[in-house]
Amino acid sequence: MDDVKLFAGSVSQDLTAEISRKIGVPVGKSTVRRFADGELKIKIDENIRGLDVYFVQSTQPPADNILELLLFLDAAKRASAERVTAVIPYFGYARQDRKDEPRVPISSKLIANLLTVSGANRILTIDLHSEQIQGFFDIPVDQLYAAPVFIEYYKARSLNDYVIVSPDAGRVKHVRGFARRLGKEIPIAIVDKRRTGPNQSEVFNIIGEVAGKTALIYDDILDTGGTMIGAAEALTVNGAKEVYACTAHALLSRDAPQRILNSSIKELVVTNTIPLDNARMTKKIKVLSVAGLLGEAIQRIHRAESISSLFKEVEE
Repeated sequence: MDDVKLFAGSVSQDLTAEISRKIGVPVGKSTVRRFADGELKIKIDENIRGLDVYFVQSTQPPADNILELLLFLDAAKRASAERVTAVIPYFGYARQDRKDEPRVPISSKLIANLLTVSGANRILTIDLHSEQIQGFFDIPVDQLYAAPVFIEYYKARSLNDYVIVSPDAGRVKHVRGFARRLGKEIPIAIVDKRRTGPNQSEVFNIIGEVAGKTALIYDDILDTGGTMIGAAEALTVNGAKEVYACTAHALLSRDAPQRILNSSIKELVVTNTIPLDNARMTKKIKVLSVAGLLGEAIQRIHRAESISSLFKEVEE
């Protein structure tokens, strides 16, 4: 893969280094500086003319993470890269994918437009909060799922008494596919949730049999933890023996780490799409790497091979 260049954004350097080791491509040299007023200055420090370029950057807050990605894409386009792929492990603003009240933007559509105009030829991401976001792009979008990473982890234990739990009705398809890949006989349950505002939700009912079982909540994003903690408490009240949880993207905003630590959740398994500093790590949190998954996808994209086998999380 001599004609491939791999670059790391400021917030995804550790993940990019892991991907580099997986695929045998060194991390390219680039510089991110700031003017005195905080304005970003991006420079690619090596020749990329005619090459297949991959830039890895998650776009969680602050907004500078998105801006850094956009500036790099523009720099790569102007440096005559043959193809530029934006590798976005966590795609920020994905929860704002529709106009659900008057006078609000469709923020994820705007981000899609900005990425395309900035020079991205392709998008590679993991667990979009809303799959319709793929339709916001007029360039190829490859959406991977963290499910294979979780499945490998959980298959190492006995799953005879498990029930896989969807935290809301919108995740049922994903949860069903996840449960099927863990074991054909594993049942699912659904949390009947009502969202009362941003980062606010209320559990009304549990659909499915959870009494006497070990519940595993499977979700895509954990922000403040309110939804997951509420679901865990409801599962416990309804007779679940133990409650575990896994999520692809651990934002862990505000006091979420402490709330998880004080909750009935025995263990929270997350991935490294978003880096966690020591301040947000607790004894209940375990981090799994998606570097192998992204590395395999990058290799297949470069060789023009199918990556559909990496999408199996949603197969019926």
